[in-house]
Amino acid sequence: MIRRRHGDGLGGAACGALLALAFSLAVSAAASRGAAAQPADQEPAALKGLGIFHQAGVQVPLDLAFSDEQGRAVRLGDYFTGAEPVILTLVYYNCPMLCNVLLDRFVAGLKELDWTAGQEFRIVTVSIDPKDDSAGAFRKRAHQIEDYGRPSATAGWHFLTGEEAAIAPLADAVGFKYALDPETGEYRHAAGIFVLTPAGKVSQTLLGLDFPGKDLRLALVEASAGKIGSALDRVLLFCFHYDAAEGRYAPAAMNLMRLGGGICALTLALWLITVWRRDRHRRLVAGGSHP
Repeated sequence: MIRRRHGDGLGGAACGALLALAFSLAVSAAASRGAAAQPADQEPAALKGLGIFHQAGVQVPLDLAFSDEQGRAVRLGDYFTGAEPVILTLVYYNCPMLCNVLLDRFVAGLKELDWTAGQEFRIVTVSIDPKDDSAGAFRKRAHQIEDYGRPSATAGWHFLTGEEAAIAPLADAVGFKYALDPETGEYRHAAGIFVLTPAGKVSQTLLGLDFPGKDLRLALVEASAGKIGSALDRVLLFCFHYDAAEGRYAPAAMNLMRLGGGICALTLALWLITVWRRDRHRRLVAGGSHP
């Protein structure tokens, strides 16, 4: 009778478990995409033509003129002078609700990062309301920096105001469609942030009001072309892809399957080497016991 030695099935079991995990994640990712593809509710008439439209790869005009929170004349390109990616937020400083919620939730996500604005990345917040002034920008920045809890971020997060001639081309370049409601005097717009490359090209758009630290980190790593972050971040970026429909990073089904297959092959190879060495050692011992 052939006796199965303990551990002989370890490689196959581990390989099977890894493949099962990769397959389940792939199925989950596919299901999520399928759910996202379902038709949404009828768009309200007030929001027709508005929203955020993905503009990956589009260059923002860096020569646009604005004023910063100190009232100094600046150009958008002043914030794209290094190797750091830039997160752009479009709000207006007298917004009664949505913009405040967006910035507060954005800061909540920033707090989850061990990176700090002004070091690994920069943030530029631009008002879409030409009536906003530098004093309002200064107050808004002071509030957000205090909430952020990292005073050094003042060097890396700037709040700008400008004329419609500068605001409109910037918003158009990143796919941010908004409109002034003449009855209320408020702006109708969607919620989201834009992650730009150090050269000023749109890399990703994160939609909604939820910005987990994981998504922010992956978006920044991707926008920097891997120049910031660790090797693990780059592995995670391989395993997660940006889902434009959801505005989130989700498991990349095929990449997970490839990674699972690669790990399985490596595990199987190591197991076979171990079995071969063990059997060879036993044969040598057995041969040495018989003169």
